[in-house]
Amino acid sequence: MAVLDGAVANVALPTIAREFRVDSADAIWIVNAYQLAVVVSLLPFAALGEIVGYARIYLIGLALFTLASLACALSSTLLELTAARILQGFGAAGIMAINAALVRFTYPARLLGRGIGLNAFVVSLASAVGPTVAAAILATASWQWLFAINVPIGIVTFAIAVKALPRTVRTARRFDFVSALLNALAFGLVIAGIDLVMRSPNLPLGLGTLACGVAAAAALAVRELNRTHPLLPLDLLRIPVFGLSVATSICSFCAQMLALVSLPFHFEGTLGRTAVETGLLLTPWPIAIGIVGPIAGRLSDRYPAAILGGTGLLLLSIGLALLALMPDTASSLDIGWRMVICGIGFGLFQAPNNRAMISAAPRTRSGAAGGMLATARLTGQTLGATLVAIFLTLSPTGGETISLAVGAALALLGAAASVSRLPAELRARA
Repeated sequence: MAVLDGAVANVALPTIAREFRVDSADAIWIVNAYQLAVVVSLLPFAALGEIVGYARIYLIGLALFTLASLACALSSTLLELTAARILQGFGAAGIMAINAALVRFTYPARLLGRGIGLNAFVVSLASAVGPTVAAAILATASWQWLFAINVPIGIVTFAIAVKALPRTVRTARRFDFVSALLNALAFGLVIAGIDLVMRSPNLPLGLGTLACGVAAAAALAVRELNRTHPLLPLDLLRIPVFGLSVATSICSFCAQMLALVSLPFHFEGTLGRTAVETGLLLTPWPIAIGIVGPIAGRLSDRYPAAILGGTGLLLLSIGLALLALMPDTASSLDIGWRMVICGIGFGLFQAPNNRAMISAAPRTRSGAAGGMLATARLTGQTLGATLVAIFLTLSPTGGETISLAVGAALALLGAAASVSRLPAELRARA
């Protein structure tokens, strides 16, 4: 539900903007509010999971997400919908932040890669069918049903979760509210500052907001430096396998977002495809991830993630380079097989990298590891979308190609980071 809701709202933006009689730029906050709420609360929820129990935070997040979905469906103004989306984002963060930790406590160590691979399959499937589900609902019902459908599903899921989720050992410590506030300011102000710099005519305001966010991030890092259980997991980042896995994740998701945001502009603006054709042309990528992800998860239980992830990101780099060099006369088949290469590469990377990151952390820090996993993903995605906006602004006719080329370079950098953790990973497995 959390992944689907990030996708379906995008499709409904024009419809919602027309109904509320607001500008498209204002309607975008329906998406931005959700993403911002998720980003600023991931690490605090991960820390709370270690203190009060992962299952409890998951259930709270699921309940909040379900109730906020009902509030979204009942909203009658843009302000009400945006506020409900913020609450929905907090609920989604409660689910995402400790999801990986719950997977670790559900599967035995020898099958952890398989569990993470199945998780990657669910995420990829939701990403693939999100636009299709949204289009089907909008074709037969009002946009309110995009959110109302979560309510019965959420109730059933909550009942299952109460019975099925594992109960875990808690960490005896207090929640650090000051660090949580600095974390929210850091992520919130940096993202808002980047948005203001790119879209607002008031450049000093954007730069000032961005500077305040950087200052909050620096204050958070200094505060967390010598803590035993820091909210910002600097202790985990000192572990070579974990730190390199985070760097690999940021590079890979940034590369993926550079492609997935720029390609629709390229397909429709340069290649002259319709919106429906564009949606179909984008589909091979997540389908390939969904097929390869579970296989890669099983392989990661036997082979080092450094090799699997490095090979996958090398394939992703090749696929992105082929897309960047693709002629304007390319057929759907020419586009499709390139997208499949990208999807296979990303699918081969994702589950092994997630497994390496989660298993590198002590079991008592599984919540922080899961929160950092989700934070790295969202950081890379946000950076990738921002870079596309910059490239399209600087080069309206060639920004898509530049985005794909930069994505290929970042995927190659991620492959190098992945391979560089091989010695540390082999020592950990010994």
